[in-house]
Amino acid sequence: GIYSLETYGEKMLKEWGLAEQAEISLAEYTINHQMEQILQDIYKRKPDVIGFSCYIWNISYVKVILADIKKVLPDVKIWAGGPEVSYHGEAFLKEEPAVDLVMMGEGEITFAHFLKALLEGEDLKQVPGLMVRNADGTFTNTGFRQVMDMSQIPFPYAFMDMKELEHRIIYYESSRGCPFSCAYCLSSIDKKLRFRSLDLVLPELEWFLQAKVPQVKFVDRTFNCKKSYAMAIWQYIRDHDNGVTNFHFEIAADLLDKDELDLLSTMRPGLVQLEIGVQSTNEKTLEAIRRKTDIEEIREITETINSWHNIHQHLDLIAGLPWEDLESFKKSFNDVYEMEPEQLQLGFLKVLKGSYMEELIPDCDLLYSAAPPYEVLCTKWLSYGDVLELKDIEEMTEVHYNSRQFTCTLKELEKEFDTPYEMFSFMAGYYN
Repeated sequence: GIYSLETYGEKMLKEWGLAEQAEISLAEYTINHQMEQILQDIYKRKPDVIGFSCYIWNISYVKVILADIKKVLPDVKIWAGGPEVSYHGEAFLKEEPAVDLVMMGEGEITFAHFLKALLEGEDLKQVPGLMVRNADGTFTNTGFRQVMDMSQIPFPYAFMDMKELEHRIIYYESSRGCPFSCAYCLSSIDKKLRFRSLDLVLPELEWFLQAKVPQVKFVDRTFNCKKSYAMAIWQYIRDHDNGVTNFHFEIAADLLDKDELDLLSTMRPGLVQLEIGVQSTNEKTLEAIRRKTDIEEIREITETINSWHNIHQHLDLIAGLPWEDLESFKKSFNDVYEMEPEQLQLGFLKVLKGSYMEELIPDCDLLYSAAPPYEVLCTKWLSYGDVLELKDIEEMTEVHYNSRQFTCTLKELEKEFDTPYEMFSFMAGYYN
């Protein structure tokens, strides 16, 4: 994220002897800020260059602010980066005349190199990883840059005041890339899985433990894809537990072996929580989205973990995938519900720019919302009416199951219905 861009940029400017010539400052806003406030704050900072990190959750706000920035700061240079613009750089520049260039792909080295080029008057077309708007209205694509060594990035939280972190969820990245190629995800595009050195990771985790932050969320796409690495980290947080901090990991449950399970079984209750993407239990669907999972294996492993009562499990489903009609999704829902996770997260397919899912659109008759987060409206197998029914199921699941406030009531209510799906469907009908 932007913390990594800042810390890596500052590190490289120092190495190049340019630190005195540039100041990098971060501006973070939330949906509670009005656009007018954001514009005023940016203006008062008197920037020469403004960079926007663009994601599905902020791109519509970014586009609104872009329209006004050039009016009040006509000489400012504007660049954009992040997954929302990386894979359609030229189209974004055509759509947004205020933007001068797009950083494509992984940002740290590109950002630092770009700053150096600006400060030294170098031609930006020599910097890999950019889509540049030329003076004559044409565009130059300098190509995606080679991905970087994760261990080169300084620890972004080291420069922050611990007080700032007391009530925040901390996002931490120990690896990038993913060995899998799931159609709806961007993490497997470059196919290069890289790990941050454990010599850096373990002291950084100690820093969080000392600061007693409430939760550290590892953003690694499949945390346990390298057994020795996962084991070392899990062993460390078990042995250095501060009694407060919770660690969240996204894992592939069917990759867990006996050693990993034995270690996880010894964790303090609440120390670790696991998020497991099941997505669907329909074999044809899993094959279509290139997802390699063994549903029976997942069932057995989640049952084993449940039996220890020390680890929260969050199981995810995605509605709107290929070959999954309403009947098939009901089965997926019932299958996952029977695994008794602490949270059953029912999400809806989002068609991310650059993902393989974009290529599947014609085959699936897939229609999705024009506005971010580009959520599925209907497919060849699922009508918009079906999607609305599943939205109701999602809400009932959130309120009555995921809140964990009705665990005993639901157990009794389940006896009145043939399947969990029918139970939540009945509740939705009553609510409506």
